[in-house]
Amino acid sequence: MGTKKPKSKTSSNGNRPRNGSRATSTHVGPGLRPGQVERSSTRSSGEHLRTYSIPDYRLEHPNFIVRQRVEKDRHGAENVRYEVEGDLDAPVPPIRDSKYLDQQHAIEIYRYMLLNRKMEIALENLYKQGKVVGGVYFGLGQEACSCASAYALDNDDWFAPMIRNQGSLLVRGFRASDTMMQYMAKADSPTKGRDGTSHFGDIEKRNMVSPISMLGDLIPVMSGVALGARLQGRNLAVMTYIGDGGQSTGVTYEGINFAAVQNLGLVLFVESNLWAYSTPSEMQYRCKDLAERAIAYGIPGLIVDGTDACQVYDAAHEAVGRAHRGEGPTLIEAKMMRMKGHAIHDAASYVPKAMYEFWKKRDPIARFENYLVKEKKWLTPKEDEALMAEVERIIEEEREIAVNSPMPTPESAEGGVFCENGCHEIKPKYGMPKVRKGTGGYKETEATVHLK
Repeated sequence: MGTKKPKSKTSSNGNRPRNGSRATSTHVGPGLRPGQVERSSTRSSGEHLRTYSIPDYRLEHPNFIVRQRVEKDRHGAENVRYEVEGDLDAPVPPIRDSKYLDQQHAIEIYRYMLLNRKMEIALENLYKQGKVVGGVYFGLGQEACSCASAYALDNDDWFAPMIRNQGSLLVRGFRASDTMMQYMAKADSPTKGRDGTSHFGDIEKRNMVSPISMLGDLIPVMSGVALGARLQGRNLAVMTYIGDGGQSTGVTYEGINFAAVQNLGLVLFVESNLWAYSTPSEMQYRCKDLAERAIAYGIPGLIVDGTDACQVYDAAHEAVGRAHRGEGPTLIEAKMMRMKGHAIHDAASYVPKAMYEFWKKRDPIARFENYLVKEKKWLTPKEDEALMAEVERIIEEEREIAVNSPMPTPESAEGGVFCENGCHEIKPKYGMPKVRKGTGGYKETEATVHLK
């Protein structure tokens, strides 16, 4: 978290299309940002054609679709199953070279991705040993999105992970034992054993807002964090995530719209992982790409390969730069697949096996390892083995810490429930808003003049 990150070199137009970008119509005028409107005369006077640009940075565009089949068994009962149709034998694309990552930073992201994967394997084993209280939620196949996105944030920026973004916690300074103890409801966990899932945060040191189970609610909360910082004279990036299912909630719209209207630095990753529990994307929405919804908000929207750490980092880096310059929110759709069920209790038997095979070949860690070792030669095979061994050692040490942490005492349950008088004082994090005398005789904050 303390490592010096590459500074943004983007111009005020933010994310620019590279090869492979797509548009929802035939022409985008010069100087337009993604999602910005251009009006041009058409068939007769008084008619106008609106055009929009949605850059797509992927090096492949999977061509398959999931269809629902309803069949009756011999007793007349209906059974639903899914089939996948299309080109499932396409070659795996290369990793796109980053515009910003150097050797050191790329290897650090790779290390966090390995820690993320190994931590979740350890959690799965702890669950099978009966040491986890409740369930476990995995981000298998989504490590590049979680780790590379959080790595693009500056120390003062804020983030709010969802249940599959456990890698982002590692990037922001949490230990693997924190997550393990949390799932085990141990006394030394971030919530001191009061919660058995991922509902914890740190607003003092790591600028992390706790996940909220009601999907979409984090978006207006993070927009509020950005507004609070703005009122204290700071333009910060606030990053959060939503799945392809959760993005259909009303509060998601309300939160993004508020950020757009107020020009707040929201960086929203839509993790388009193909399944909302057991519902495929084809049965959730009709638009081709969820990034297109940015058009309705009037903000930049773009698409990246969520299994390519370089694409994820570059998109996040540029969006964070826009936020710091006060240029408003960005919606980034990261396309990938959730490689396990909704949670550990879900075997995901509804997913066609052919889909799993397609995305296994696009494992984000295997792809990034190949990129670093064989393509860029930034790691030798021996150095790669040493790095993996170090990660294994760290995870084993963290697992021992979690296992040996005691369970909370019964009497500790009554503590920390209410904030009694004099419990603690909540102060502005960046300083009090500057107040001046308004022309109408009332007081207004200086920051209000910057709001749209």
